[in-house]
Amino acid sequence: MLTPKELLLGRAQRSDKLHSTLLPKRIALPVFASDALSSVSYATQEILLVLSLGGLAYFAYSPWVALCVVAVMIVVVASYRQNVQAYPSGGGDYEVVTKNLGPNAGLTVASALLVDYILTVAVSMSAASANIASAIPWFGEHLVALTVGLIIVVTLLNLRGVRESGTLFAIPTYAFIIGIFAMIITGAVRWAAGDTMLAESAGWEIKPEATFTGLALVFLLARAFSSGSTALTGVEAIANGVPAFRKPKGKNAAKTLVMLGMLSITMFMSVTILALVTKVKVAEYNEDLIGLPAGQEQKTVIAQIAQAVFSNFPVMFIYVSTVTALILVLAANTAFNGFPVLGSILSQDNYLPRQLHNRGDRLAFSNGILTLAFMAILLVYIFEASVTALIQLYIVGVFISFSFSQLGMTRHWTRLLSTEEDPTVRSQYSRRRVVNSIGFVMTGTVLIIVLATKFTRGAWIVCIAIPVLFVIMKAIQRHYEKVAIELTPLDDERFLLPARVHAIVLVAKIHKPTLRALSYARATRPSTLEALTVEVSPGDSEAIIEEWERRDIPVTLKVLESPYREITKPIVDYVRNFRRESPRDLVTVYVPEYVVGHWWEHLLHNQSALRLKSRLLFTPGVMVVSVPWQLESSDRVADKVDAEAPGAIYRGIPSQIRE
Repeated sequence: MLTPKELLLGRAQRSDKLHSTLLPKRIALPVFASDALSSVSYATQEILLVLSLGGLAYFAYSPWVALCVVAVMIVVVASYRQNVQAYPSGGGDYEVVTKNLGPNAGLTVASALLVDYILTVAVSMSAASANIASAIPWFGEHLVALTVGLIIVVTLLNLRGVRESGTLFAIPTYAFIIGIFAMIITGAVRWAAGDTMLAESAGWEIKPEATFTGLALVFLLARAFSSGSTALTGVEAIANGVPAFRKPKGKNAAKTLVMLGMLSITMFMSVTILALVTKVKVAEYNEDLIGLPAGQEQKTVIAQIAQAVFSNFPVMFIYVSTVTALILVLAANTAFNGFPVLGSILSQDNYLPRQLHNRGDRLAFSNGILTLAFMAILLVYIFEASVTALIQLYIVGVFISFSFSQLGMTRHWTRLLSTEEDPTVRSQYSRRRVVNSIGFVMTGTVLIIVLATKFTRGAWIVCIAIPVLFVIMKAIQRHYEKVAIELTPLDDERFLLPARVHAIVLVAKIHKPTLRALSYARATRPSTLEALTVEVSPGDSEAIIEEWERRDIPVTLKVLESPYREITKPIVDYVRNFRRESPRDLVTVYVPEYVVGHWWEHLLHNQSALRLKSRLLFTPGVMVVSVPWQLESSDRVADKVDAEAPGAIYRGIPSQIRE
């Protein structure tokens, strides 16, 4: 019978089944490219929102702004094709930069990517909620709850494993591609036939906030470009996810990257043109959109275009709205695949807690997935699931990684050229260096534009978060290095046996757990053995002494008086005094404990033992041994654990020991 956990996440998988989770290109595309593909649904809208500050006339600049974004995308895709083939191990930008520019530069990129992955989930899920609210207005009043719910669903799906979640996500991703291309083709045919396609907001007006000319216009266009550059996010995820591809990994990842670029560019430019053809109107603030009914929220650009293009076929409008919401939810899946892998690599390098390197029951990096979900939910709650607010924090991190990565690849080709003598190979390396050099110049320029236009509008938060994360990871590394040095034995160091071993059994009352602890302590044959009890109130220990003598227990019982009614301090002081008198001796303290089966029983038992053990653990030369006594309620838990535990593989162990 399946447990609730198995019903939710699936049965545990063996480690040697990891190869079966590798992805073919048809599944890898929706898994790793859904972020970039989903940006089609809001990149155009972000461009128009910025241009709306100048009024309707400035919408004419949108195709040119979109073309600039496309130019950068072409260069980035071409550059990353080289990245994935040169560094197919899955370290992505972090590995490229660390190996070519040094560990500090690599850690800077890692910090930027981690922050950007969190923002990817928050932005994508918030945008999905906004699209759902466009089709079902009731959700507009519950955006935060809806967004958090969507994050939880995607988290659970990812905990089931990359392969299984990828298969589940492939259908909605391809459905979105089909829906957008159906909208593009239908719109092109209707436009060629002379049909009128007008968006719901076509007759509305936009109240400009100011008139932009000269440098002000340049700055406005730069802002629109930086917002539209969200279309480039997700490209780096393929570089980080190369190990998840089937062999040949680098080649398959490069092909997937090209498919992603072609699809994204075609859909992004087509949606931008259709927005102008259907005369979509959007504004940064509802009050600036003259004609918007009171109390009604603006519909998204993609929803308005679909409604206009499929005005005679409303079923397709519903279809496009639905698959758009789904792809935006799935866009977060790119981060759910990239963040845990990067976190695992960083934990191997001692920059993050080592728990992030562990795979869960389904061979996914479960701790990384849960960490990402928690941080994204926190952001959604703080910013109230507002895409407009979250988008200002977005893409700063990804363009930092883009820029450093391209500079690192340029250094990579330069290093190879310095040792290569074959003219044909040198020519190849030179061409590749040119591609990455152009990529560095373009992505670096975009980074400067993004920082200049978004810094005061919220990007400063990211500019603080990245250095803070950098400092935290350096501190974690220093801690691990310090612990490693402290624990490493010297070449001539030997394990010295203690002069004597003194055993102390703690006694609260004479019952089965105490008798078991006494028996176990005697079986270890210590140099000396004594039992210890604390008398909190005068006369409390008389009953214990009488029972001790009646049972004729062959162990000395010592009573510690505690006039201040404390239990922990007298025992700790006694043990420490013992250590001071005999510093070469070892003291072993045996603590009887109950093993319980219900959570509430933990509140009723073992509290004194926990406090005592936590104090004694800080005393050098003292060993604390828990002697468990299983209560009947623990049987239920034991049976459950036995049923859930996967079979172990024994190698080189005699059969009689295994049995």
